[in-house]
Amino acid sequence: LQHYFIQSNLSSMAVCTRQLLHQLSARAMSTVGFIGLGNMGAPMARNLVKAGKEVVVYDVSEDSVSSLRSAGAGVAASPGEVAATSEVIVSMVPSSPHVQAVYTGSGGVLSALKPGTLCIDSSTIDPAVSKEIASAVGAAGAHFYDAPVSGGVPAAENGALTFMVGGDEARFGEVKSWLDHMGANVIHCGGNGNGLVVKLCNNMMLGISMIGAAETLNMGVGMGMDAQLLSQILSKSTARCWSIDTYNPVPGVLEGVPASRDYQGGFGASLMLKDLGLAELMAQSAGAECVLGAMAKQIYTELCGNEELAAKDFGVIFKKLSAK
Repeated sequence: LQHYFIQSNLSSMAVCTRQLLHQLSARAMSTVGFIGLGNMGAPMARNLVKAGKEVVVYDVSEDSVSSLRSAGAGVAASPGEVAATSEVIVSMVPSSPHVQAVYTGSGGVLSALKPGTLCIDSSTIDPAVSKEIASAVGAAGAHFYDAPVSGGVPAAENGALTFMVGGDEARFGEVKSWLDHMGANVIHCGGNGNGLVVKLCNNMMLGISMIGAAETLNMGVGMGMDAQLLSQILSKSTARCWSIDTYNPVPGVLEGVPASRDYQGGFGASLMLKDLGLAELMAQSAGAECVLGAMAKQIYTELCGNEELAAKDFGVIFKKLSAK
């Protein structure tokens, strides 16, 4: 009897091992499609290529596509072609209408989506729109996760992003195995849309803190303080925050950040305004009073009235304040 149980256990272990090896082999052979090669998407896709993955990309910008082609990625002519050739799809586009066009538009993902495909959208959009896309993807027999990111372009380039994931927990482990190639933290936040709820909370606070950092530094510099010394002290004091010690908005204080290259690249002020607007809608739905969030939206609305500033990194608020 003991011999029977030992043999039975060994057989079960062998079956489990074969299943695991099959899953790992299938994942190793899977093609991942990447849609959206902007400031964030391009380095994310590049990290998948560096990890040895079979990557197929699509973007409306030929220059962006050419850069990834040179890095070793294949190229698709449409989101639908990405879907037809991929077992995993990652998208990173600017706004809700862009995600809707990618998935439901002519030649979109849903036109050629294969059952069982894992769809991961890292765009920052309206949670309600994301849930609609999730339902459409589910009806096609595939799986959808919202997975917005935090960390900015430097984290995207270094594979150190934080992913906030919303979706069914059953396949979260598989989602994480892909996102681990692009990020340092992959956190399951609950059902579809919850990743976006967390991201919009984060970005509302980020917008508020950037304005606070810019106002504080502008005031200190106006009183004769050296911006770099002031920033070093604030970074070691109770005012310490990401907008001071990692993404300082004063030109020349930190190397490698948008402020030190005339606010080029990075996270656009117009995108911050978009996210503050989404956060405001979310606050209304929650019945939550967000006075500072509303003020931050008003400040970025005024800033984005200037088309030149709207196209620059959101730290350009310091430039606007210091010009007064």
